[in-house]
Amino acid sequence: MDQQQILARIAEMVDAEKTLRESLASGAIDEATERARLGVLERELDQCWDLLRRRRAKEEFGGDPDSVRARPVAQVEGYQS
Repeated sequence: MDQQQILARIAEMVDAEKTLRESLASGAIDEATERARLGVLERELDQCWDLLRRRRAKEEFGGDPDSVRARPVAQVEGYQS
């Protein structure tokens, strides 16, 4: 997946997240099911952002960005802010 594909996927997920949050706020959907779906979406989004940042860093310092692979969700979610 190249940078443009990652950015396109992030944009899709951000739109889906926004739609889900609006639906949850309006009470138009089953809350339990959609909260679980939202959690999965948030974790995938974090994973994509991590991949994009690491690819950009690799390229900036002369490395091959195609050598960077997505990290497991558990690893990405365990980062300290």
